[in-house]
Amino acid sequence: MLFTEIKTKAYHLIRGENAEQQAHDYLLKQGLKSVCRNYRCKQGELDLIMTDQHSLVIVEVKFRKSDKYGSALECVTRTKQSRIIAATHHYLSTSPLNCPIRFDVIAISGDSKIEWVQNAF
Repeated sequence: MLFTEIKTKAYHLIRGENAEQQAHDYLLKQGLKSVCRNYRCKQGELDLIMTDQHSLVIVEVKFRKSDKYGSALECVTRTKQSRIIAATHHYLSTSPLNCPIRFDVIAISGDSKIEWVQNAF
């Protein structure tokens, strides 16, 4: 791997981490409580797991520098949704809860505009 490829990849990961932190902070200000971040399993990854009153909220965070290749919201395809749901099943098998579950998406644009879609799917 070339140095420029490593540098680009590292920059991409840092941008993703920054977007997740920005989304996390935003949701905390909206009254949600943090449960877990970056839950990983064979089925995929859950960016943020939070609670909103009596509901468990699974949050997918998407960042797009521009809409040139589609908006951040458009990136949460049916395939991506299926992976998130499968990972949620796995999470619940390790941490059983008896409460409603909601799937939200936080879309962050290059100008740091945040769009929060509750019950996205």
